[in-house]
Amino acid sequence: MPKSCLTLVLDPQIEEKLLDLLLEVAGDELFVSTPTFSHGTAYGRLSNEEKVMGRSHAVLVQIVVTDGKQEELLQLLQERFAGTGLRYWAAPLSIDGEIA
Repeated sequence: MPKSCLTLVLDPQIEEKLLDLLLEVAGDELFVSTPTFSHGTAYGRLSNEEKVMGRSHAVLVQIVVTDGKQEELLQLLQERFAGTGLRYWAAPLSIDGEIA
């Protein structure tokens, strides 16, 4: 079954809510989260400090999902995170696995 890496970039203020959702619906799917900076964020969403720095504080989440799970997850994100500025993209995986 084809898999993708779904990447999410979000405001740190919604991090816990998003991680709770992923823990609830991801099942055995692996995901990671890390603090990061985003560039190109809508200027109106930046704090004064971020306007000076030219970047905004963000959280990067990546999750490996099947195509069906990706569609389900994107639907949930649209329902629960409308208006938050959450950005996403997906890239197909050519390989994934675990070295045990």
